Amino acid sequence: MRGHRKVSYLVIGALIVGVLGYATTALAQTVSREQDIVDLRLGQRVMVDDGSCPAGQIKEVQGSQMTTSGVLRTRKCIPRLGTKRR
Repeated sequence: MRGHRKVSYLVIGALIVGVLGYATTALAQTVSREQDIVDLRLGQRVMVDDGSCPAGQIKEVQGSQMTTSGVLRTRKCIPRLGTKRR
């Protein structure tokens, strides 16, 4: 019985982590131009809806690494998870 209980706790934990991952992406700040991002912090993710990614995707700008001149930004297109807001 204990083995089944551990497995069920692992499954529940994995589901919670998955839901939180989607929730943080959905709650991320969205701007219309990358120039509107003023102070990007290390690890922060900002969605940029500037039309530069293919249909159904949005650009994600992330503060990925600390350098002597500030936070290094990385950009990539990711699937758009929610409905498009105007």
